Amino acid sequence: MIEKRLIDLNGINYSYFVAGKGEPLLLFHGFTGTKNTWKPFINYWSDYFRVIAIDLPGHGDTESPESINRYKIESVVEDIHTFLEKLKIDKAHLLGYSMGGRFALSFAILHPVKVHSLILESSSPGLKSAEARYQRVEQDNKLAQMIEDKGIIHFVNYWENIPLFQSQKRLSKEMQAQIRKERLSQNPKGLANSLRGMGTGVQPSWWNKLDELQFPTYIITGELDEKFCKIGQEMIKKIPKGEILTIFDAGHAVHVEKRDKFGKIVLDILLNEKGGYIIND
Repeated sequence: MIEKRLIDLNGINYSYFVAGKGEPLLLFHGFTGTKNTWKPFINYWSDYFRVIAIDLPGHGDTESPESINRYKIESVVEDIHTFLEKLKIDKAHLLGYSMGGRFALSFAILHPVKVHSLILESSSPGLKSAEARYQRVEQDNKLAQMIEDKGIIHFVNYWENIPLFQSQKRLSKEMQAQIRKERLSQNPKGLANSLRGMGTGVQPSWWNKLDELQFPTYIITGELDEKFCKIGQEMIKKIPKGEILTIFDAGHAVHVEKRDKFGKIVLDILLNEKGGYIIND
């Protein structure tokens, strides 16, 4: 049974749902996604874990503040730390996709004592050079302006056709329509502010902090997503307890393109970390 809830975290109303019992598993969606991204996996994970999926600021049913500072990754990290304190959660498993993975990694670096294990799907630690960060900020500001000037439909038409998501064109028409519906449901101001506040260019670069991750860390990438496969391979060299899993014939959104495999792989990882058993695929 899924329980949908609202909670005030440092002045922002966050929306989240909870399902199941056991060790907490926190789920963080990608840009233009929502907590509902994770609903298909409830049947996989909620028999063993307390599954908690949260809408990040500017997305889903969580508020879209006016202040860009409230979208900054460090600010949202403190909101989620408050969330764990309010729910009396001492330690949790974290799973994040893309933007949600950058967020989960940021939380893990800033509050490592709260993390039992970390799973990053198609994520990065940010950009290495100041020049790369500057260029990305410029790019994200243009996208934010596109949303404000031309509207959410124009932006989604553009976004769903960028090279990163080309492999999703192979999905069924029904699944593509579901993804599009979720993107179109967003608050335009929230998406624009998220790009300005939590974009890859403005977040801290964590490359020099990866060796501080002293808990099990798993990187999941899709074989067809060459950019993030390369990033993942670079990351894993720096993470003491790291492992990378590359999924055959999948692109950036592995959880969408290979849903069953993703659900089983994550459960295998979590049960192994819990001292349970491994399910053979």
